[in-house]
Amino acid sequence: MALVATCSRSLLRVRRSSLDPLTRTCLFLSTSNDSISAEQGKTQLKKPWRKSHKRSPGTGELSWEERLADAVTPLWRLTYEEQLELKQKRQEGILSQLCQHLSSDCQSRPSSAVGAKPTFPVLPILPSPVTEGYRNKSTFSVNRGVDGNPKTVGFYVGAGRNGTIVCINGDHLLNMPEKHKLVARCYQDFIRRSSLEPCLLFHAGGHWREVTVRTGAGGRTMAIVYFHPQALAPREVAAHKAELLDYFTRGPGAVCQLDSLFFQESTMTRCAHEDSPYQLLNGQEHIYEEVNQSAAELLYGAVRDLCVPSNNGDGGRTGGTLLDVCCGTGAVGITASRRAGRVIGVELVEQAVEDARHNAALNGALNCEFIAGKAEVVLPDLVTRLSGAGGGLAAVVNPARAGLHPRVVRALRNQAAIRRLVYVSCKPEGEAMRNFRELCCARGPQSKLTGEAFTPRLAVPVDMFPHTPHCELVLLFER
Repeated sequence: MALVATCSRSLLRVRRSSLDPLTRTCLFLSTSNDSISAEQGKTQLKKPWRKSHKRSPGTGELSWEERLADAVTPLWRLTYEEQLELKQKRQEGILSQLCQHLSSDCQSRPSSAVGAKPTFPVLPILPSPVTEGYRNKSTFSVNRGVDGNPKTVGFYVGAGRNGTIVCINGDHLLNMPEKHKLVARCYQDFIRRSSLEPCLLFHAGGHWREVTVRTGAGGRTMAIVYFHPQALAPREVAAHKAELLDYFTRGPGAVCQLDSLFFQESTMTRCAHEDSPYQLLNGQEHIYEEVNQSAAELLYGAVRDLCVPSNNGDGGRTGGTLLDVCCGTGAVGITASRRAGRVIGVELVEQAVEDARHNAALNGALNCEFIAGKAEVVLPDLVTRLSGAGGGLAAVVNPARAGLHPRVVRALRNQAAIRRLVYVSCKPEGEAMRNFRELCCARGPQSKLTGEAFTPRLAVPVDMFPHTPHCELVLLFER
């Protein structure tokens, strides 16, 4: 599987290997205190806390580092086995709530007792092969530290409404790669050397803002520095860009060995490439990487197995058509394309469709097709054309935390030819729960849900985020 990010857009490119299930991952990355010397940079980072150093929250006032760890990685005090047990119970509890909702919605049987088990199998959670330093992207903020220095790079602890926000560096966080920590410390060193002030609040002036770091297991690293020009003339901005470039290429920051250094000047909190282009100051525009074994492989492997089950157990092609709804850049569909007879992805963002087509060509997935448009508009005619093709029709959705738009849910529910649906959710207790209920509730003219109801058949939790309470849930619906 290949992950891709660019300055102008976020991409996900999947490179299939000759093996099935996936055994290789290809990442293609581009712009989606004291002074540090080259020698110091390799040793100055704090080592991750070990269990013997971890203190219970009830044993006294917590340090700032502990408060940050509790906010970012709330489960860091538990062993990984304890974390998995907790997550398994949490997912079972969420799915039990779903069953209670469906029982109440259908009114065909008495509601399940609170705390009852789900009425369908929930497989044991798939553990992440990597439990520390697994993040491939980190964004570090700039604000006042505990000592009051406004040029502190790290993460926020506290609340803005009562003025208690403090910026704490993340050297001790278990999910943070060492390279990310090093880049953050070097960036802090750079802005403390700079004559310009940081931009803490847009209306208060200042220039240096956060830095985003992206890495892959091969060690390739990209940094994106965000900058508010305020009233600076272009030549002044150019001078400070030159200082940034010199610091990371010939100065102390060279220890980071950045493969790509990007710069974006913007007067907005978040700004697209089209509004203010990312500027490549040094290095490669894109970064490719190969990775063996990852939590992403587990997730996409589980999704593929539920979307297109292997009839004979050898992973060979089984035929049928897979609809990858809201497909983004095509990762799920391309992963499953070796088994499916045909894959059709539907995506609203035209640039993502272009990237998905590129990804399919890159992977030799000749049975993949991608269509630009709103799913609720495209699906009715598309499914009508596909329903007579034979071989069966399945669909997969992997929406953001906000879940699927109600019109997309109706489009899926009302297409009788879709007999199997796989839903991937990183927050099943949120808006996704509404989607689940709409897919499975009784028909009703007021809700415009006229198609036969789906039934949840199987759930597979996948731990993508060790030391946090979150995981991905892959849920199979059939009718």
